[in-house]
Amino acid sequence: MADLTPSARRVQDVLDAIGLGHAVVEREASTRTSEDAANAIGCTVAQIAKSLIFRTKQTGRPVLVIASGVNRVDEKAVGALVGEKIERADADFVREKTGYAIGGVPPIGHAEPPLVLIDEDLLALDPIWAAAGTPNAVFRLTPDQLVSMTGGQVAAVKKAS
Repeated sequence: MADLTPSARRVQDVLDAIGLGHAVVEREASTRTSEDAANAIGCTVAQIAKSLIFRTKQTGRPVLVIASGVNRVDEKAVGALVGEKIERADADFVREKTGYAIGGVPPIGHAEPPLVLIDEDLLALDPIWAAAGTPNAVFRLTPDQLVSMTGGQVAAVKKAS
Protein backbone atom coordinates (compact mmCIF):
# COMPACT_ATOMS: atom_id res chain seq x y z
CA MET A 1 0.00 0.00 0.00
CA ALA A 2 1.34 3.40 -0.96
CA ASP A 3 2.04 5.98 1.71
CA LEU A 4 -1.16 7.73 2.70
CA THR A 5 -1.50 11.34 3.77
CA PRO A 6 -1.99 11.72 7.56
CA SER A 7 -5.79 12.19 7.37
CA ALA A 8 -6.22 9.20 5.03
CA ARG A 9 -3.91 7.14 7.28
CA ARG A 10 -6.17 7.90 10.28
CA VAL A 11 -9.15 6.51 8.34
CA GLN A 12 -7.13 3.46 7.27
CA ASP A 13 -6.17 2.84 10.92
CA VAL A 14 -9.87 2.88 11.92
CA LEU A 15 -10.67 0.51 9.04
CA ASP A 16 -7.81 -1.79 10.07
CA ALA A 17 -9.21 -1.88 13.62
CA ILE A 18 -12.63 -2.88 12.22
CA GLY A 19 -10.79 -5.69 10.45
CA LEU A 20 -12.80 -6.28 7.27
CA GLY A 21 -9.93 -5.61 4.86
CA HIS A 22 -11.03 -2.21 3.55
CA ALA A 23 -8.32 -0.17 1.84
CA VAL A 24 -8.17 3.59 1.48
CA VAL A 25 -7.25 4.64 -2.05
CA GLU A 26 -5.88 8.12 -2.71
CA ARG A 27 -6.42 9.32 -6.26
CA GLU A 28 -4.79 11.98 -8.39
CA ALA A 29 -8.20 13.40 -9.27
CA SER A 30 -10.37 15.15 -6.70
CA THR A 31 -13.17 13.17 -5.07
CA ARG A 32 -14.46 16.27 -3.24
CA THR A 33 -17.92 16.22 -4.86
CA SER A 34 -20.05 13.18 -5.59
CA GLU A 35 -19.67 13.81 -9.33
CA ASP A 36 -15.87 14.12 -9.05
CA ALA A 37 -15.69 10.94 -7.00
CA ALA A 38 -17.86 8.94 -9.39
CA ASN A 39 -15.75 10.08 -12.34
CA ALA A 40 -12.48 9.24 -10.56
CA ILE A 41 -13.72 5.81 -9.43
CA GLY A 42 -15.76 4.82 -12.47
CA CYS A 43 -19.05 4.25 -10.65
CA THR A 44 -22.44 5.96 -10.67
CA VAL A 45 -22.99 9.15 -8.66
CA ALA A 46 -25.65 7.26 -6.67
CA GLN A 47 -22.94 4.86 -5.37
CA ILE A 48 -21.10 7.69 -3.62
CA ALA A 49 -21.94 7.72 0.10
CA LYS A 50 -21.49 11.41 0.85
CA SER A 51 -20.93 12.43 4.47
CA LEU A 52 -22.74 15.65 5.39
CA ILE A 53 -22.34 17.21 8.83
CA PHE A 54 -25.15 19.22 10.39
CA ARG A 55 -25.46 20.63 13.90
CA THR A 56 -28.50 20.54 16.13
CA LYS A 57 -29.75 24.07 16.79
CA GLN A 58 -30.51 23.76 20.50
CA THR A 59 -27.77 21.42 21.77
CA GLY A 60 -25.06 21.93 19.12
CA ARG A 61 -24.51 18.20 18.61
CA PRO A 62 -22.99 16.95 15.36
CA VAL A 63 -25.29 14.97 13.06
CA LEU A 64 -23.76 12.93 10.25
CA VAL A 65 -26.07 12.20 7.33
CA ILE A 66 -24.61 9.69 4.88
CA ALA A 67 -26.56 10.18 1.66
CA SER A 68 -26.47 8.77 -1.84
CA GLY A 69 -24.54 11.13 -4.10
CA VAL A 70 -27.62 11.84 -6.21
CA ASN A 71 -29.84 12.84 -3.29
CA ARG A 72 -30.34 16.16 -1.54
CA VAL A 73 -30.99 15.94 2.19
CA ASP A 74 -34.37 16.93 3.62
CA GLU A 75 -33.26 18.92 6.67
CA LYS A 76 -36.79 18.97 8.15
CA ALA A 77 -36.97 15.16 7.98
CA VAL A 78 -33.54 14.86 9.61
CA GLY A 79 -34.57 17.29 12.34
CA ALA A 80 -37.67 15.20 13.05
CA LEU A 81 -35.53 12.04 13.23
CA VAL A 82 -33.03 13.53 15.70
CA GLY A 83 -35.65 15.35 17.77
CA GLU A 84 -34.55 18.95 17.19
CA LYS A 85 -34.03 21.38 14.35
CA ILE A 86 -30.73 21.14 12.50
CA GLU A 87 -28.64 23.59 10.52
CA ARG A 88 -25.74 23.25 8.14
CA ALA A 89 -22.42 23.16 9.94
CA ASP A 90 -19.67 25.58 9.02
CA ALA A 91 -16.14 24.45 8.13
CA ASP A 92 -14.77 25.13 11.64
CA PHE A 93 -17.52 23.06 13.31
CA VAL A 94 -16.96 20.21 10.83
CA ARG A 95 -13.20 20.14 11.47
CA GLU A 96 -13.62 20.44 15.27
CA LYS A 97 -16.24 17.69 15.57
CA THR A 98 -14.93 15.26 12.92
CA GLY A 99 -11.20 15.97 12.73
CA TYR A 100 -11.52 16.31 8.94
CA ALA A 101 -12.09 19.08 6.41
CA ILE A 102 -15.27 19.37 4.32
CA GLY A 103 -14.84 17.33 1.15
CA GLY A 104 -12.99 14.50 2.89
CA VAL A 105 -15.19 13.66 5.89
CA PRO A 106 -15.35 9.87 6.26
CA PRO A 107 -18.32 8.04 7.79
CA ILE A 108 -16.11 6.76 10.66
CA GLY A 109 -13.34 7.84 13.02
CA HIS A 110 -14.71 11.21 14.10
CA ALA A 111 -13.22 13.26 16.94
CA GLU A 112 -16.68 13.42 18.55
CA PRO A 113 -19.06 10.55 17.71
CA PRO A 114 -22.02 12.08 15.84
CA LEU A 115 -25.63 10.99 15.60
CA VAL A 116 -25.63 9.02 12.32
CA LEU A 117 -28.43 8.73 9.78
CA ILE A 118 -27.99 6.68 6.60
CA ASP A 119 -29.96 7.34 3.42
CA GLU A 120 -32.17 4.30 2.82
CA ASP A 121 -31.44 4.59 -0.92
CA LEU A 122 -27.84 3.46 -0.30
CA LEU A 123 -29.04 0.02 0.79
CA ALA A 124 -30.00 -0.85 -2.79
CA LEU A 125 -26.48 -0.16 -4.09
CA ASP A 126 -23.45 -2.42 -3.87
CA PRO A 127 -20.67 -1.52 -3.75
CA ILE A 128 -20.71 2.03 -2.42
CA TRP A 129 -17.76 4.37 -1.94
CA ALA A 130 -17.13 6.75 0.97
CA ALA A 131 -14.69 9.59 1.60
CA ALA A 132 -11.56 8.65 3.51
CA GLY A 133 -10.17 11.75 5.16
CA THR A 134 -9.03 13.93 2.24
CA PRO A 135 -10.68 15.42 -0.87
CA ASN A 136 -9.07 12.70 -3.00
CA ALA A 137 -9.26 9.60 -0.78
CA VAL A 138 -12.03 6.98 -0.84
CA PHE A 139 -12.75 3.43 0.26
CA ARG A 140 -15.12 0.78 -1.07
CA LEU A 141 -17.67 -0.96 1.15
CA THR A 142 -21.13 -2.52 1.17
CA PRO A 143 -24.24 -0.82 2.57
CA ASP A 144 -24.44 -3.43 5.36
CA GLN A 145 -20.83 -2.68 6.34
CA LEU A 146 -21.64 1.05 6.40
CA VAL A 147 -24.55 0.47 8.79
CA SER A 148 -22.45 -1.86 10.95
CA MET A 149 -19.34 0.34 11.19
CA THR A 150 -21.23 3.59 11.87
CA GLY A 151 -24.04 2.25 14.05
CA GLY A 152 -26.23 4.54 11.95
CA GLN A 153 -30.00 4.54 11.68
CA VAL A 154 -31.27 3.85 8.16
CA ALA A 155 -33.95 6.41 7.31
CA ALA A 156 -35.73 8.36 4.59
CA VAL A 157 -33.56 11.50 4.46
CA LYS A 158 -33.81 12.59 0.82
CA LYS A 159 -35.66 15.68 -0.26
CA ALA A 160 -38.53 14.90 -2.60
CA SER A 161 -37.67 16.04 -6.10
